[in-house]
Amino acid sequence: MKSLKLPLLIASLLTGFAGGAAAHDTGHLSGLATKASKAVKASFDIVHTKISTEGNVAIFHIAVSGKAGASRPAKSGKLAGSSVFSYVWPTSLDPSVIGFEPKAGILAFAVTSHPDFDDTPLFDENGDGKLDNDGDLWHSHWVVLQPDPACGKDALKVVDIPEGAKPRVPKTWPGLPILIDSPGWSPTFKGGTVEVRVPFDDIGAVESGAFDGVTAALRVNASVHSPLLCVANVFKVASGDLSLPGKVNK
Repeated sequence: MKSLKLPLLIASLLTGFAGGAAAHDTGHLSGLATKASKAVKASFDIVHTKISTEGNVAIFHIAVSGKAGASRPAKSGKLAGSSVFSYVWPTSLDPSVIGFEPKAGILAFAVTSHPDFDDTPLFDENGDGKLDNDGDLWHSHWVVLQPDPACGKDALKVVDIPEGAKPRVPKTWPGLPILIDSPGWSPTFKGGTVEVRVPFDDIGAVESGAFDGVTAALRVNASVHSPLLCVANVFKVASGDLSLPGKVNK
């Protein structure tokens, strides 16, 4: 499986990197344009990525060459070794913007589906009156990423919280021992696009940021232990090299 093998870039991100190569030429279209690829499953084949703002709302957008959200992981019946499919916007924003410790890692917004567990305990996405049975439905997260060799050479993981530690976390942290937030912002799928509208108290911090687009599968560790959640298979990176060339509203 392909993983993100970008040690020098990861190091620069973790020390405050705020952009890389110039954004792709999109003509009248803002954001990052990416050529379609027959080698990538159409529902994850990114062709356009952008983040824009309206008032105090940031709009996260990815377009693919097929139908967005059409593919979800098969249910395995157990947490250990289970899969997570995701549409991800890695950013240059400091994790403190949404309530994590400053400089904790790479802050990314993600839309995910995983039928073997539920990590949005405050929300009933399928409307059946139960809060713990709808992880298969697409939903949103903030995650903080760091490299970990236990996930593969130069591969990324969602940062683990050591036993007994009490780091700063957002109010909607779901209680898992990783740096993840479950804010409840619902994704909208329409044809080849997925969008999420995310309110921000400090929209200026978002507007000064940089971003990229990624589609990927993550995997829960077979021992359900540190590292708990690894990036196991990268389907596509909008920039090709995770250089965060995208600029908000540009």
